[in-house]
Amino acid sequence: MKRLKLFLESLNFAVKSLAVNKIRTILSLMGITIGIFSIISVFTLFDSLRSNITSEINSLGSNVLFIQKWPWAMGGNYPWWKYYQRPQPKPKEVNELLKRSYTIEQAAFMFGIKRNVYYHDNSMENINIMAVSYPYNQIMTLNLQAGRYFTQIESKSGKSLAIIGSKVASNLFGKQDPIGKKIKAFGRKLTVIGVIKKKGSSIFGNQTDNEVLVPLNFALSLVNINKINTTIIVKVKPNISLAGAKSEITGIMRSIRSIRPGAANNFAINQTDIITKGMDSLFAILSIVGWIIGGFSLLVGGFGIANIMFVSVKERTNQIGIQKALGAKKYFILNQFLFEAIFLAVLGGIIGLLIVFILTIIASPIIGFPLTLTVGNIILGISVSGFIGLIAGLIPAWSAANLDPVEAMRTTF
Repeated sequence: MKRLKLFLESLNFAVKSLAVNKIRTILSLMGITIGIFSIISVFTLFDSLRSNITSEINSLGSNVLFIQKWPWAMGGNYPWWKYYQRPQPKPKEVNELLKRSYTIEQAAFMFGIKRNVYYHDNSMENINIMAVSYPYNQIMTLNLQAGRYFTQIESKSGKSLAIIGSKVASNLFGKQDPIGKKIKAFGRKLTVIGVIKKKGSSIFGNQTDNEVLVPLNFALSLVNINKINTTIIVKVKPNISLAGAKSEITGIMRSIRSIRPGAANNFAINQTDIITKGMDSLFAILSIVGWIIGGFSLLVGGFGIANIMFVSVKERTNQIGIQKALGAKKYFILNQFLFEAIFLAVLGGIIGLLIVFILTIIASPIIGFPLTLTVGNIILGISVSGFIGLIAGLIPAWSAANLDPVEAMRTTF
């Protein structure tokens, strides 16, 4: 009860002091508010980006490998000249991989090509048409809002069928049901058998909303794949490490392509952790930048709070002397001013967090992915502002606690 009473009395002194000096309080709050806003807004953006990127990467599958001509890389100079002469993956290599591998659960072949798509008088330009072999939907996540996927017979025979993205469906057909209707691409008519569920914008764009999927063998009859970037996607069996599967697949691919011992690979086996590691490194650097930018504002805010506390001690010197004469202990005076400094700093931090929260609501629809002020960032913002208040108020509070009561009562301000 004694501690609660002390807390309430300190709170009362702090609120009254801040209410009396409104302009001074607002000016002192601004430094902390701007500092917390700078740091937490940066962290909120980073956390939201990381969450969105992680979600996108997970949709590719955590146990999926991509055999391609070009290796993935994040940042730095990309030595494209090393890989330019490499051959593209071929459909026959998929069959060889499945025959020889013990780690592969399923494999599919795919490539993308830009084409215009038409339906009567409606058209869309440069739509990404993905030619995929039948096992594609067993490896990659493909959520359909209407219709169905290709059957194995349809895929093998190269039927002129299409599964379209939600944006393609809305732009070409409007409110009509696209299932069973025919669109035109490659100069051929394709029957729409499915519509991919709307995904919306993401960090990597909204590919599936603007895509058209066609059977691989249909596209192979119309396109020369020697000049197109192709991909073999591999799903690794459960309980087998990606490192182990990657090692086995490397050996098989070298054998298929008759690569001599000691010669460099003429293919790349990519996995999604390359993106994750690259993003983590980038975010680590940007986080430091965020702390530096916000740190200067917090430093200024800390000096502002220290200044207001020194002025507050000076104004209330006589009152402190009376309190001490009536038996107030040093810790009571110390806590009174220390609490006032912390209260002021935390109040500035809360205002900064409130501004961040309002901006997340406003900015989310504009940038195309959700911004979320997490509980962790809220706790961080309040903790940092409280710590700044503690440091800034320590010396003024200590000087107030150690005033001589007789001299203090004689002082006039």
